[in-house]
Amino acid sequence: MKNSMPEEPVNNRIVTIPNILSVVRILLIPPFVILFLRKMYLISAIIVVLSGLTDFVDGFIARRFHQESELGKILDPLADKLTLIAVGLCLIYIEPFVLPLMVILVGKDVLMLIGGSYIIRNGVIPPHSNWYGKLGTTMFYVTVIAIVAMKVVGYENRVLTIVMLSLTAAMMIFSLIMYARVFFRLNAEIRQKKQPQAKN
Repeated sequence: MKNSMPEEPVNNRIVTIPNILSVVRILLIPPFVILFLRKMYLISAIIVVLSGLTDFVDGFIARRFHQESELGKILDPLADKLTLIAVGLCLIYIEPFVLPLMVILVGKDVLMLIGGSYIIRNGVIPPHSNWYGKLGTTMFYVTVIAIVAMKVVGYENRVLTIVMLSLTAAMMIFSLIMYARVFFRLNAEIRQKKQPQAKN
């Protein structure tokens, strides 16, 4: 006998594999920070790798198995940004000379969080991360893993570190510009919707 109750649309579901993986990424942040500050760089690097893998897997599953959801559109970028900010602050702690570059990276994510919160408060769900956002995130993970790996083996190369962070920062700035275009488009749509209400 078939269940007479209609299935809940996937885009309204809360418990999906991609959403669970996004929550896992958020839960990995505290242990990463604690282990990093205790100079347990190898384990903290493994956590960053796991975080990066879950980021890739949740996006693949969401697209491949049609498990994209409205909550996922919020959780996925939130997990990305919280992870990037936490990792960025930890890098500043051990390598103060990268502060200007990290300010760019962290500032970009803070601005995106503010913009995303504004869009959501106005009843609009932000779109999924685009290729430029994912590329910037991937570059950041690779750079962080490389810097931590150098710490683990005791290899110091500030020029290489600055080059990697500069390339990542450039990609982050590019993605911020692209996302800003999306924000202004959505904001224009919000204003258009509000105009008829104001006239009434």
